[in-house]
Amino acid sequence: MASIIPIQPVPETTELPQNVEAEAAMLGAMMIDNRLADDLVDKLEPEHFFEPLHGRIFAAIKTARANDMLASPVTLRPMFEGDAGMKELGGPAYLAQLTGSGAGLIGARQFAKQIYDLAMLRTLVTVGRGLVERAMDTSEEVNPRGQIELAEEELFKVAADGGTESAIKTFAQATTLAVKMAQKALNSGGHLSGITTGLDSINAKIGGMHHSDLMILAGRPGMGKTALATNIAFNAAQRYMRDRQDGIEHAASMGAKVAFFSLEMSADQLATRILAEQARISGEALRMGKISRAEFNQLAAAAADLENLPLFIDDTAGLTIGALHTRMRRLQRRHNNEIGLVVVDYLQLLTGSAKSSGDGRVQEISEISRGLKTLAKDMNLPVLALSQLSRQVEQREDKRPQLSDLRESGSIEQDADIVMFVFREDYYVAAKEPKRPTEGDNAKIFEDHAAWATDMERVFGLAEFIVAKQRHGSTGKVVLKFEPSITRFSDFVGSGY
Repeated sequence: MASIIPIQPVPETTELPQNVEAEAAMLGAMMIDNRLADDLVDKLEPEHFFEPLHGRIFAAIKTARANDMLASPVTLRPMFEGDAGMKELGGPAYLAQLTGSGAGLIGARQFAKQIYDLAMLRTLVTVGRGLVERAMDTSEEVNPRGQIELAEEELFKVAADGGTESAIKTFAQATTLAVKMAQKALNSGGHLSGITTGLDSINAKIGGMHHSDLMILAGRPGMGKTALATNIAFNAAQRYMRDRQDGIEHAASMGAKVAFFSLEMSADQLATRILAEQARISGEALRMGKISRAEFNQLAAAAADLENLPLFIDDTAGLTIGALHTRMRRLQRRHNNEIGLVVVDYLQLLTGSAKSSGDGRVQEISEISRGLKTLAKDMNLPVLALSQLSRQVEQREDKRPQLSDLRESGSIEQDADIVMFVFREDYYVAAKEPKRPTEGDNAKIFEDHAAWATDMERVFGLAEFIVAKQRHGSTGKVVLKFEPSITRFSDFVGSGY
């Protein structure tokens, strides 16, 4: 068991980190030279100032410049005629005092950085105090692990704050990234500018899985959406492993280290699926022990080959969207930010915050879908989330899914960059099998069953991969081969479907 490190709380009387003089000097410089103001207004927020009055002055300067007005003691004076904090310092004349020395003109940018850094330190003190107060709670509702995840979430917000400046790219920077992506697609032989799915037909349709994209893979139960997601996750991880063995650098690999959040199946069940697929052994036979010694040897060989597969499975049930973010950030730190694909099986098993849960399931699903898109953008990697479809699919003659079938919230369709469906017609044709003819039955029964058998032969082992929405390209479908005994999808090379 890990040792417990004693934590000493920060006394309430401890003076918080601050530099009011730097705040005053920077505000004075901004009012003297509005070009400085234009440069600094996006680097700070009013709450970054320790002195509340300085925060209000900064907000007034920001508003004036946004409206293309001169920001000076004279133009800002009317905004502070009734300000109680300003009156304590001599009234609006305080604005002129700030510009009196002009000392901040030389070091205004350094002052801005120091103000921001001190604000971060004060936020850390606040987070620490809150952590101590929550840790002192010994009520029945206490949840230490939840408190740890909340603290990590708060610390991440502190770290992420102020990231606006670094997120802004010049057009030259943006075009450089676009050219690199095009070069990657060219070097791959075409069709692939993102992470490979391992299926050429899907890669050709969507160009691979792209950074910052939220991809939704949906289907009714029995369609094989978990099997397809598992296949894709394995293919990406295996490609990454082989690329590294071949000396291809992390950034140039078409594969990825994969984080698989399985909220429905356990880690060993997922591993069993992957091993059965690679060893080409029936998953059902494997679970029931109905395999030969030769098949067991195949299984052992597959396990040995894949022991270093960079596929990491988290099978914690009942995760909140916040906890998923926390676990993903922790996993990224552990693997040097090399995780390149996140798979979530499935979206409806995540839970939102307590507040959104009280607002209804639709609102909660909206929070979850937005949270998954935020995860994709913040970590700059593709997120593949599985989703259920509503039962209205079963009421239609044509069972092919549509965007309107996405269960419980239209926000899933709105937040997703790509929406994909998997559809197996043989699943529905098999369910319509007529009475099997026996000796003595009339010709109609034989004819009906023969017609069904012909239809079943046409669709057996085939699946449609339908791209219903794609921000980066066209919609449409591709046909895949599906082997249900080993839950494996592969490219379909036949014709006539």
